[in-house]
Amino acid sequence: MLVKNLVCACTGLPRQDLEWLFEFKNATPESELQLLGTMQPTSKFGEVFQYSNLMATAAGYIGGHLVNPNMELGPAYDKAMQTLVFDPLKMNVTTFDYAKALAGDHASPHGDDVDGKPAVASLALDYSIYPARPAGGVWTSSGDLIKYVQLEMDRGKLPDGTQLASAENLLARRAPQVPLGEDGSYGMGLEVSTRYGVTMVSHGGSMGGFKSNWFLLPDQQIGAVILTNSDNGGMLLGPFSRRLLEVVFDGKPEAEGDVAAQAARYKAELAKERERLLVPAAPDQAAKLARKYSSKELGAIDVLSENGLTVVDFGEWRSTVASRKNDDGSLSFITIDPTNGGFEFVVGEKGGKRTLTIRDGQHEYVFTEAG
Repeated sequence: MLVKNLVCACTGLPRQDLEWLFEFKNATPESELQLLGTMQPTSKFGEVFQYSNLMATAAGYIGGHLVNPNMELGPAYDKAMQTLVFDPLKMNVTTFDYAKALAGDHASPHGDDVDGKPAVASLALDYSIYPARPAGGVWTSSGDLIKYVQLEMDRGKLPDGTQLASAENLLARRAPQVPLGEDGSYGMGLEVSTRYGVTMVSHGGSMGGFKSNWFLLPDQQIGAVILTNSDNGGMLLGPFSRRLLEVVFDGKPEAEGDVAAQAARYKAELAKERERLLVPAAPDQAAKLARKYSSKELGAIDVLSENGLTVVDFGEWRSTVASRKNDDGSLSFITIDPTNGGFEFVVGEKGGKRTLTIRDGQHEYVFTEAG
């Protein structure tokens, strides 16, 4: 593997997010990189797009280390980004410093509760990205981020004509590394789409309660940024790019309908899933849970009873859970707090001890009764 392969999403290494989402209280850039040693490929090199936050994290810290080799990885990266990117572009409010961002004019995250009612959400889970911040831990504004898009548009030149990055290197990042269907490809951290016959370069980001994207039409010299502070904001990103093309090319107005269709589909799916959930969680089943579980990979869980609700506490963050009887006869407890919802734990038993099992697309983790 070359350094560029850390950001090509083409290596065959999959997402492996649960470790840093669940166990980040004492995480450091160094410990995040150690997780790379636990990753195994699930496809051949160059065969399929598989984005990895841990790989992107490694790429960023390597870059910061090359610039500031005598500093620890986190500060080295922060300083490199500040001096080489944010300062030259005059991105004056952009920062990796959570305390600084939260002390100023900032947007709070929002998400729907289990009944579809929007609410301000806890920021606790979003701190998980800080040790892995090259993968998306920056606080910014639309006014700052559009300055970066301008740099992409001007092929590495600042507004005063200074060449910040060579055009050759900047454009190399758009070269296809792995396909994204018939009309697109992924380069080095960038998506390049030719849908509707128009070239569009873009990159997006997602954390709990925050969804964002930027878009560039290089041939038309037009760029755009959209930042949202709601999980539902993710439904705007695709239609926003469509709307951009409609405005530029006087296209058929479909974007607004796309938003409405996505909203209707979301509400229908939410209602269908809500029918299967028992809220509060079934008290007789919750009473059978152990009070504490532990996993070598994901840390500890405390199961609490608070005001008639069952709460799972991971130390770094917590959530109320609902219960659900599954079609195969098993029982699940599922987190339901805004932006923290959707983590499913299947009740089981192994070796005479109670267990909770959580799965992502390609991994399984077992929490075992402890204490």
